[in-house]
Amino acid sequence: MALTFSSRRRSGRRSRRLAADAGLLAFAAAFALPLAWVVLSSLDPDADLRVKAPDGLTLDNFDTILTPEITFTPLLNSLILCGSATLLTVVCAALAAYPLSRFRSRLNRPFLLTILFATSLPITAIMVPVYALFVQVDLIDTMQGTILFFAASQLPFAIWLMKNFMDGVPKELEEAAWTDGASSLQSLIRIVLPLMGPGVSVVTVFSFVMMWGNFFVPFMLLLSPDQMPASVSINEFFGNRGMVAYGQLAAFSIVYSTPVILLYVLIARRLGGGFALGGAVKG
Repeated sequence: MALTFSSRRRSGRRSRRLAADAGLLAFAAAFALPLAWVVLSSLDPDADLRVKAPDGLTLDNFDTILTPEITFTPLLNSLILCGSATLLTVVCAALAAYPLSRFRSRLNRPFLLTILFATSLPITAIMVPVYALFVQVDLIDTMQGTILFFAASQLPFAIWLMKNFMDGVPKELEEAAWTDGASSLQSLIRIVLPLMGPGVSVVTVFSFVMMWGNFFVPFMLLLSPDQMPASVSINEFFGNRGMVAYGQLAAFSIVYSTPVILLYVLIARRLGGGFALGGAVKG
């Protein structure tokens, strides 16, 4: 009797494990199929919406898109926009999160709640007044204006992330630096930020990725074709009357994704390294 009950329990656990594995495989397939379509279609001379093996492998799709007008200039514009805005976001988020993390005030909580509310505002709801403001201050169709708006739109959530990571750095380390004559800004730059390297990396990657894939903001604020980033120029592959160059679209998508993948690979070690605080506050 006991043996039968034990075998039933093992059978039940095995069934649940198989069901969980099947569910995970289904989710993995849902994510893998679009990636498979992009890779296969980029090498297919007759690509369409189906996920299928190419009739014949070709690099013609890449040869077609690898031109200054189609790929290189939009990618350069994207790097300038997103790179500059990410740098501005990280710097401003660090400066804003430092007093919120280190100093106690009655205004901290209302300020953080206001920031949290700002993150929930849909971008489409504020673009009309932003567009009117940019026209008034002569920032429409300028790279610097778009960079400023990119940074402003990502700053609220970046401050939240930066503060949470900054809370994990012991204040005793800064107090020791203050005793040696360091200012608050010096302790932030030389002590806090180096110790919260993974946090800075997370904020950097998150901000860059969100800006890199943003279509609506540059589409609204930039008017000159030579200033359009790759997130907007990808729309050129969708022609009139439903005609789409699927092979070229897939090839452009691979090239377009490369900078984000490279950025993640470059800082992936810092993301998994944790905070370098071992033994820092001993003795």
